[in-house]
Formats: sequence, structure tokens, C-alpha cells
Amino acid sequence: MIQVQAASGGYDVIVRWGALDDLGAVARGCDLRGAAYVISDTVVAPLHGERALVSLRSAGFEAALHAFPAGEVNKSLDTVRAAYDWLVDQRAERASVIVALGGGVVGDLAGFVAATYLRGLPFIQCPTSLLAMVDASIGGKVGVDHARGKNLIGAFYPPRAVVSDPSFLTSLPGRALRDGVAEAIKHALIMDPPMLDLLEAGAERLLTVEPQFTTEVVARNAALKAGIVSRDERESELRMILNYGHTTAHALEAVTGYNRLMHGEADSIGMMVAAEIGRRLGVTPPAVGERQARVFARYDLPTRIAGLDPDAVYAAMALDKKVAARKLRWILLEDLGKPVIRADVPEDLVREVLAAHLR
Repeated sequence: MIQVQAASGGYDVIVRWGALDDLGAVARGCDLRGAAYVISDTVVAPLHGERALVSLRSAGFEAALHAFPAGEVNKSLDTVRAAYDWLVDQRAERASVIVALGGGVVGDLAGFVAATYLRGLPFIQCPTSLLAMVDASIGGKVGVDHARGKNLIGAFYPPRAVVSDPSFLTSLPGRALRDGVAEAIKHALIMDPPMLDLLEAGAERLLTVEPQFTTEVVARNAALKAGIVSRDERESELRMILNYGHTTAHALEAVTGYNRLMHGEADSIGMMVAAEIGRRLGVTPPAVGERQARVFARYDLPTRIAGLDPDAVYAAMALDKKVAARKLRWILLEDLGKPVIRADVPEDLVREVLAAHLR
């Protein structure tokens, strides 16, 4: 069990093969007593929804499930409104608990619903994708996208618990697994270089979801994320390093309408952009970018994307939440495990590197 000790409240992250069956018991252990409302999507709900309901009901909860159309394109206020309508129909009360059952999109959206309905309902994260298990479900950042930028509408609202069951990953297609690996690679690059060796050597074991190895990878990444969040819950400085590659990634997702790239795919491209900017500034050793590219290749993650307008991508970057005094702040690597925040990257250099990765 991994603990997050944040200023707004601590919570446990449970990583165990088969942990979904203990969801109801975990909720009871958090002293939750009201009805349980599971929010999922149309891909995850048919696979795991009934099992979640059974676990909750076996622990004495009245439980119901709402599924919204899957996909980042549906992480919107319209989808939130539909969830509100469902909760009104269910006559949800302040003692009720929201369970986010799904990947990062579900966790962000259901968490935002929990943070705002009746001025705040307790919620539990139950991530079903690798990306959500190693990153998105931990830290209390919840929200939805705006047409012009990713995650522009949201809040910091920690869950009461995170229940990660790596057995879910056996139902994921290969592309979705690789999407999550990109975030694990990011963690290795910024704060755990030995894990980079583990991920590079263990690619086949992870992509075939070998139970022991997969659980180890999920737990190791969850612990890394929990450690950062415990020290900097609201992204004032330290937590910002978790956005390595994201300045470009979020812009790519917005420009492509959230339907061409998965988040991890956008992030692998973004990390290569950051490594090249760092190299040209004399900050990042060339070997770092070369190592990144080798590990991405092991998982067939992209390092560039063709057919996008560099001006449109740069304009989307200007809406990045890390912008301060209208200057982009970049997470760069001085070496493996040594991130640095820079706000002095020349615009012409960014545009030049971007253009090279968009063809």
C-alpha cells in the first residue's frame, strides 16, 4: 500500500492484482456510508462495471452505474452536465460516493463531477488503464478539456482512495498499453533512471501484462507520483517536473481535436521536442535524447507527427497551464533524473524544433 500525504488530506493507493473485488471494502474502510455512484465510459463499463457494482453491494452500498461515450473528445462540460442530470435522477446526496471506473478521461471527468456536485462528494479512483494507474489517478487533479486547450477547466480535489487492479490491463489493446508506458518512461527519465533499464529490458513482459512484473511497474510508478504529490500537491514548483513533454503534448492533442493521438503518444513526441530544445540550449546531453528515442522505439511510441501546422501548435502552447507572465516554462533534462524548469527558451528555437517534429 502506498500513501499520499497531501495538505488537503491523505489517502492510500492500493496496487494489487484483483483489487477491484475489494472496492466495497476499501470504501467502507474510508468510512463512506452513502449510496455509491459509479461513473465509467462505454468501453470500460461492459467489461468491469458489473464486477464493481457487485463489490460495492456486497459491502452494503446501494450502487448504480452511469457510462458516457468513451474518448478524450467527450471529456467536456456537456458530458459533465449529463452526469449531473443522472445524479439528480438518482437523488444523490452529500453522503453519496462517486467511483471513477476507467482510464484517465473517466478519472478526470468523474473527479470533476465529484468536486462540483452538491459542492463536493467523496470519490474513489479505480483506474483501468496503465496511464491512469501510474499517473492520472494519483494527485487529485480533476477536470475537463476546453476546445482550445486540454484540462483548462478543473480543480484540485483528492480522492479518498485509489484502487489499482493491474489485471484490468489484460483487456487493453496494445496501443492503449503503450500509451501508459510513455508516462512510466517519463517518470524514469525525470526521477528514476534505473527504471529506464527495467522498462527497456522488460518491454515484452509489460506488453504481455505478465502479472508480477506489471504489478511491480505500476506500484513503482505510483510510489514515485505519490512522493511528488505529497511534497507539492498544487504544482507550485516540484510537481511541475511531471509535465516533462506535456507543453508540446497538450498542444498536439488540442490541435488534432483530441482524436488522432493518445496522450502518451503526444507525450513521447513532446519529450523528444523537449530533449532537442535542451540539446540546442546546451542543457541536455545528446545521449539523453538518443536514449529516450531507443526506449520509445521498444514500445513503438512515436517521436514525430506529420501534417500539422507549427503555428497552430505554438498558439495552443500559449494556453498551457504552466505559462507564467506570458512565458512558456519548459521542463528540460540536465541529465537522466535531473530535470530543470526554464522560462528563457527563445520562441524562434521552439518554432524551429517544432517544425522539425511535425513533418
